[in-house]
Amino acid sequence: MTRSEIAELRYAVGQLRQCVTALRSHYGDAGPIRRLENDLERLSIDADEFEQAPPPEVSTKRDQDVIYVPDSKSDEAAWMGAQDEGLGFHSRPRTK
Repeated sequence: MTRSEIAELRYAVGQLRQCVTALRSHYGDAGPIRRLENDLERLSIDADEFEQAPPPEVSTKRDQDVIYVPDSKSDEAAWMGAQDEGLGFHSRPRTK
């Protein structure tokens, strides 16, 4: 995460804190408000921990071989007697 992304996260947490404060002024010490404040505190702690020791980044691109599946008709004998439940539209009579 870049510095600007961390700054955006901090800004979003600050905005959320203002919203929860406004909700508290309207609804008082209601259970949902306390839970939101608790969640907000946890989010702030997690953001601090993330900033101090970010986890390793995950690679989004995998190097995999492309497997080509031909559109040609396959040997239907291989599928005789197989169950076809849940496959949707049947283009041929059911197997027995």
